[in-house]
Amino acid sequence: MSVPKTDALPLGDAPTGAVFTQGRTDPQEDIAKKPGLCKTGRGDGWAAMRFDVVILGAGAAGMMAAIEAGRRGRRVLIVDHARAVGEKIRISGGGRCNFTNLGIAADRFVSQNPRFALSALKRYSQWDFIARIEQAGIAWHEKSLGQLFCDGSAVQVIDMLRRDMAAAGVDVWTGCALGPVRRAAGFEVETARGLVHAESVVVATGGKSIPKMGATGYGYDIAREFGLPIVETRPGLVPLTFAEQELTWMVPLAGVALPARVSCGKVGFDEAVLFTHRGLSGPAVLQISSYWREGQAVQLDLAPGLSMARTLRAAKTATGRQALRSVLARHLPERLARTLDDASGLTGPLAEYAGATLDKIGARLNAWELVPVGSEGYRTAEVTLGGVATDALDARTMQTKSVPGLFFIGEVVDVTGWLGGYNFQWAWSSGWAAGQVA
Repeated sequence: MSVPKTDALPLGDAPTGAVFTQGRTDPQEDIAKKPGLCKTGRGDGWAAMRFDVVILGAGAAGMMAAIEAGRRGRRVLIVDHARAVGEKIRISGGGRCNFTNLGIAADRFVSQNPRFALSALKRYSQWDFIARIEQAGIAWHEKSLGQLFCDGSAVQVIDMLRRDMAAAGVDVWTGCALGPVRRAAGFEVETARGLVHAESVVVATGGKSIPKMGATGYGYDIAREFGLPIVETRPGLVPLTFAEQELTWMVPLAGVALPARVSCGKVGFDEAVLFTHRGLSGPAVLQISSYWREGQAVQLDLAPGLSMARTLRAAKTATGRQALRSVLARHLPERLARTLDDASGLTGPLAEYAGATLDKIGARLNAWELVPVGSEGYRTAEVTLGGVATDALDARTMQTKSVPGLFFIGEVVDVTGWLGGYNFQWAWSSGWAAGQVA
């Protein structure tokens, strides 16, 4: 039972001290002195290294699991093909890390079984992680909608996790490619540094989003090789793109942003919308992208909470000589008001038009239907929707039901949170849950 290797380093090449570090000892020490290693007569010169737990992926979920397992006295190795741990943490929240959200709830996660996440989220909550942040002396603030950010750099969170791993005796290998995972009196994992044996394997390799940072489908490959079901994966929290006929008027609006409500079916979000050269972005659009499927329309309310039909009728009554553009510009960005005015076909003052005509224009402004042709894909997606099916996992431990000792946590699982710290909290909570038993 095996999976394809990642491509960070060719298997069999031993990383230098620059890409091989350990929490227990100085990374520049002679590798032969590291715990768990022994020289053999094999061609590569090394016997299998033995640990209690091997964690694949050194992101938020993986580091959390490593810390918790290490604190239980388990010998833990965490491996990542990236050159440094916590790379997505580093770039998150504009470099300030939106590390959790005050409004954690089941209905704010997308999954075939949204309630699956509740066990881990309740056992290790946002309040637990906030306490951890405060204990580390990291100042934070609430930005909006319950979103919590560091006052300073996201690197503070990474440094906190690195210190905790070191204190828990976790061995950390970065810049190390991962290869096949097999059952063999526990598990064995092929890495660029050699073969590793472990009682438990925790898969925390994330999804396919942001491939330029090294994201791959490696975790899904492991799941398939062990016979676990996968919910179809697709980009989430991603800008939406439109056909040429829409772009003819959208492109001149690139850079225009406004507060709006974006809906798809029964789900809607009141946040900012941003026009781009490819279509629509901004928080409200990213949020709805997790619910949108190809062929569906999205609905824009450009003035949420305000009836534009009544507004236009009132403007006609008060000052019938004013143009539609003048009224729209009081409620919308001027460039957008001009574009909508041109599209309306109204060339005279409001007094010249029947109330029904103004009602029709106003209704469209409050419920403007647009049909995206796609999204910008994994290149810019913040998360991957879908993943390892929750039916295959124990909600309390994140252990697979069919393969004892094999765990899946974080983004690789079919649990995707809203924008605004929800996915980090899922990483902390699921990593913590696995770390209690792995």
